[in-house]
Amino acid sequence: MAYFVANISYNIRIIPLDLHHYSNSKYFSFRSSQTVNHRHSLFSYTNRACSRVDYRRNKQKWGSIVCSASNKPSSPPPDISSTARIRSEVLSPFRTLRMFFYLAFIASAGLGGLIATTQLIAALTNPARAAEIPETLKGLGIDIGAVSIFGFLYYRDNTAEKAQVARLSREENLSNLKLRVVDEKVIPISSLRGFARLVICAGPGSYILESFRLSEPFTQSLLDRGVLVVPFATDGNLPKFEFDESEEMKEITARRKRLWQLNPVIVSDWSKWLDEQKNMAGVSVESPVYLSLRLDGRVRGSGVGYPPWNAFVAQLPQVKGMWSGLLDGMDGRV
Repeated sequence: MAYFVANISYNIRIIPLDLHHYSNSKYFSFRSSQTVNHRHSLFSYTNRACSRVDYRRNKQKWGSIVCSASNKPSSPPPDISSTARIRSEVLSPFRTLRMFFYLAFIASAGLGGLIATTQLIAALTNPARAAEIPETLKGLGIDIGAVSIFGFLYYRDNTAEKAQVARLSREENLSNLKLRVVDEKVIPISSLRGFARLVICAGPGSYILESFRLSEPFTQSLLDRGVLVVPFATDGNLPKFEFDESEEMKEITARRKRLWQLNPVIVSDWSKWLDEQKNMAGVSVESPVYLSLRLDGRVRGSGVGYPPWNAFVAQLPQVKGMWSGLLDGMDGRV
């Protein structure tokens, strides 16, 4: 939300709202047929950032305020959220401590190497100290080796931290995407953490329909493992699933509807997130893909093609029964 304050100490005449659309921005023009005195006028726009305020005054004492509001925020949000950094520290609690000691060792070895270098120069320029050269070279070599080793270890941990934080940040963005349940209730993905393992099927309508058909033999087993499917039609043609409403199939149909009860909301956000992941993975934008999430919301696995429903049943533990508490985190390697 962006705010701007226009301080006008003269009388202006206001004419009805005039709205103009442009390709990259929207311009709002306010004029008036009444005479009013404005000191502090506060205008607030949700999801718009006001980037320019321009007023003009003529001899008839009337003015206009033109506000340009583009779709881009006034200050772009940070790429990495604080939540992602905190989760990274929780997942790797000793990494920061290790990196601190690596820097301390690098500084110590670097200082030792500097002292050894000055001693070596002094020994080389003074023939009387020539006997000290081998010992000085040995110490200098040790210092250089220590700087190289601890520098490599620091670089490796730092690179791993950046990759982990970036992945967690993408998962946080995923958790903010909205879903609609069958009862028309809209919820974010994050509200299902600890309750469901989501499987996102993203592709054209024909791909979604075939994934629906292939999951039928595993319906009950998937539900026992807390799996819920999110069908996302990339072509905008989400197929209408056909269920057998006969009395004999009533119970099975209820399970099928429960498994496929979620639908994406705000398709543009889903498309943007999915395209970013495909670009990072080097996958064609047109390729149908699936993503499976763990109970804690992290991405468990992904791939091109149809979801391996049989593999999910074989690998995932049930979320109910005597083993549910012990095996909640056994979702496979991330």
